[in-house]
Amino acid sequence: MNAAIHAEWTKFHSVRSTWWSVVTAALLMIGYAGLAGLTVRLGGEQLSAQDAVIGGTFYLGQFAVVTLATLVVTSEYATGAIRSTLQWVPRRGGVLLAKAAVLAPVSFALGALCAAIGVGIAIPLISGAGVPTSFGGALQTTLATGGYFALLSLFCLGVGTALRSTAGSITVVTLLLLMVPILIGGLGLHDVVHFFPGMAGTNAMTSGTSPIVGSPAPYPPWLGLPICAVWSAAALHLGHTLLRRRDA
Repeated sequence: MNAAIHAEWTKFHSVRSTWWSVVTAALLMIGYAGLAGLTVRLGGEQLSAQDAVIGGTFYLGQFAVVTLATLVVTSEYATGAIRSTLQWVPRRGGVLLAKAAVLAPVSFALGALCAAIGVGIAIPLISGAGVPTSFGGALQTTLATGGYFALLSLFCLGVGTALRSTAGSITVVTLLLLMVPILIGGLGLHDVVHFFPGMAGTNAMTSGTSPIVGSPAPYPPWLGLPICAVWSAAALHLGHTLLRRRDA
């Protein structure tokens, strides 16, 4: 298992797409937080530093993570490298476990670091002009963003393994994160929206009203990440089942 994880880490950090996705996520999240803070300073909408980071996470940063996590598995199907991977690690569950062991910690660190920098930039810009952010609130947003990115990456890993297609996987995940909740919210099922992974993740980042939906979640903030974990577990189970049943 250690050798498999080492191999996955080598494949992960040695390709350009990994670094492009990491840099893109950082620039989008930090840039959004800075622009949101500047807007508040100039007399715009009343926001907190938490709201600025959450907005950058939901509308921009998470989609870079979706691309990063999806390519971890779908790129191997596109190039045919998956055959070598499965030959070296015959236990197919071990392949998913090794990829998850690399992907989740990196995604957590990326989310937590970007959120911390975003909060650090937004607080002085918003100070005196917007909603103040406590240390506890900033810490909650930072850790929850890291946790959400880790679980989102595992969700994408499962979907990518099941579909084997980069475009198809990114489309399905984007629909579940953004388009389907918007459609359901338009039908008046506002409480149902909060149980989709993207909404549940952002609900974990704040103890107040969600800046994305504009209404409080029907559950406490600590339940947001477990809801995301259920989605991730379901996707990984589906991916593992299909990986065992199909040829490479």
